[in-house]
Amino acid sequence: MLRHWWQRLKARRDDAAVARREIPADLWKRTLVRYPFLRRHSAADAAELRRLTSLFLDRKEFSTAGGLRLSDAMVVAVAAQAVLPVLRLGLDRYDGFVGIVVHPGQMVARRETLGEDGLVHEYDEVLAGEAMEGGPVTLSWQDIRAGGPLATQGYNVVIHEFAHVLDMADGLADGVPLLPADIHRSEWAATLQQAFDSFVQEVEVATAAGTSTPLDAYGASAEEEFFAVASEAFFVNPALLQGSHPALYSLFQRFYRQDPATETAPRRG
Repeated sequence: MLRHWWQRLKARRDDAAVARREIPADLWKRTLVRYPFLRRHSAADAAELRRLTSLFLDRKEFSTAGGLRLSDAMVVAVAAQAVLPVLRLGLDRYDGFVGIVVHPGQMVARRETLGEDGLVHEYDEVLAGEAMEGGPVTLSWQDIRAGGPLATQGYNVVIHEFAHVLDMADGLADGVPLLPADIHRSEWAATLQQAFDSFVQEVEVATAAGTSTPLDAYGASAEEEFFAVASEAFFVNPALLQGSHPALYSLFQRFYRQDPATETAPRRG
């Protein structure tokens, strides 16, 4: 009885939040045109994506840096892409943070690393985005805007960083998110490791030959980055991941409870 009461109360609160953050029809259509991978075959999935986008906007706080002016088109673009991975997992997967900071372009972060000589070395790293445990999530608007055209290359900075959010839900950035009961951690780790090892070899061969790989070579830097890079491709150009790492694609189907290869509406001419 108490559970049903709580579910009804939550549903009323969500309905009120969606009404507060209702996305105008013309803005939503423009967003789907700019990012075609957001379009769903199923009317129910399409409606749920739009509903969760409104809820995301109601629960998160956006800010900008570098003099960038925040617009409705900007926040809807970020929210819709961030919601896509949790379309069937639930928005509560993102409850561990609130803030999202959008920069005009890529950022430079000062890093430190302990070298083999025992000394601490400093270096600059150029970032298109970054997710930190507890937030905020920082994103480059230049890269966000490129998410539509660069989908053919499997690239998407928003999905990449929010995959990191899912990964860090257990307090570790190791490429292993909180798993459902039907996926054992050992199965996940073995499948991811096999795909990662294969990808590292593929990147080494491509680098030596002066060619590129279907997936972003940055994924070869660590298992957690490979998980994020593979998640990008899974949603924005699933054929890339399905063709190069079919076992991992099947595992992602079970985890995300989606099959973008068949559920994404075709691009209109």
